Amino acid sequence: MLQLPCGNTFYAFGTRLAVRRSVRMNLSLKPRIATLVVVVVALLGFIGWAAQFTWRHIATLGDRLSREQMESFQTADQFRANLQRLDSLLHRYERHHEAGDRQQFLQEWKRIDLWIDEQRPTLTSIREGRLLDQINTGYDDYFNAATNLLAQLDVKPASPGASLARVEQESARLNALGYELVKAHRESLEQFIAESQHTLEWLRWFFIAAFFALLALGVWAARLVYRALIAPLQVKLLESQATIERQEKLASLGLLAAGVAHEIRNPLTAIKARLFTQSRHLKPNSPERVDADVISQEISRLERIVKDFLTFARPSEPDFVVIPAEQPLRDTRDLLAPALAQRGFELRLVPGEAGLHVRVDPQQIKQVLINLTQNAADASGSGGVITLHVRAGTRPTPHGTMPAVILEVGDSGKGIPPDVQKRLFDPFFSTKETGTGLGLAIAARIVEKHDGALQYQTRTNHGTVFGIVLPPASPSP
Repeated sequence: MLQLPCGNTFYAFGTRLAVRRSVRMNLSLKPRIATLVVVVVALLGFIGWAAQFTWRHIATLGDRLSREQMESFQTADQFRANLQRLDSLLHRYERHHEAGDRQQFLQEWKRIDLWIDEQRPTLTSIREGRLLDQINTGYDDYFNAATNLLAQLDVKPASPGASLARVEQESARLNALGYELVKAHRESLEQFIAESQHTLEWLRWFFIAAFFALLALGVWAARLVYRALIAPLQVKLLESQATIERQEKLASLGLLAAGVAHEIRNPLTAIKARLFTQSRHLKPNSPERVDADVISQEISRLERIVKDFLTFARPSEPDFVVIPAEQPLRDTRDLLAPALAQRGFELRLVPGEAGLHVRVDPQQIKQVLINLTQNAADASGSGGVITLHVRAGTRPTPHGTMPAVILEVGDSGKGIPPDVQKRLFDPFFSTKETGTGLGLAIAARIVEKHDGALQYQTRTNHGTVFGIVLPPASPSP
């Protein structure tokens, strides 16, 4: 009996030949590949160290720009806005003599006085610090002048006199210091930008040099890969293209099948109902009754085709349960063995590895096994042997090779001809006169919904083995 190999076997023989050639070529390239790997690792390590150092410096500069520099700019701008608010409150009190304005002025002064003390950590240059000291001193002088003005207004509301002029003089001096603080901030920012540009310029030249070094290594590596790996990759590309084409056919033909099946089902039901009504009035064994029976059989065959169309177009979602892997094989044997024995076939269940479990929809997997078993019987000829077997194996995934459970159906026929293999899973392709060509297509879609794959291995005059490759499952507690 053939044993199904692990992985995709649609192009198994060509793939193995290409792999053997690739292995022979790789043996002579190992020293150069090892040298390339060492050089690349060393270069990447140096680039990584330099990039880390540079990015840390840039992160520090960026943090200063986003935090200290912006806060420094806000300090100068906000101070002038606060001073204007104090002047406005003072002038409003001078005009209206409302106690609320006087109290709000004193509260605002205290808040701004504390705010000035809190701004020193946000400044980035020595000159900005000195200007803030001058602003702090000038702010005290401004408050003294404002206090004198408030005291004078409390005694003589209509004649503020020289006290108002002094307040305006101190306010103008503070505004001038605020502009100086903005100018100092701009100079500090220009120095910061120049420092950042120097760092970025160094980083730019470094990465240009690293880019050309990696480009040279990449050209060398590309030549090695081109010479050593193109043949296997071409085979894999052909496999991928075939898979994509098959999926596109499945999608388009599935839509077509659904539409045709729905259009046929309604008139077919009406015909069947009318035929049943008319058959009751026909005499048994009459020519008319014989014709009616033939029509009824053909209607049943059409119903089966429509059912296959709908199953192919919209397969139902699996109802998963964890079962022993050998259970669907035993159920298939018990169901089909008597009928196949009458036709001269032996349906044999070969004991497999114990303890294997799968998470499947038992009815859907049994449907696939029944289809594969019936196909095996058709391929074996009278007196053939059909073998059911379960074993552990592996399956390829995007993350590497993973364990798998494989349910196998093997026959003792003549194998599948190469021209038939190319279209084996194409919908509506069949070598049987009465076949719809949907059996294997439906089986493949069912297995795909189980996160598995339907694969086969065939040899001329040695038979064929179909395998349902499924992920293993842990037994239910």
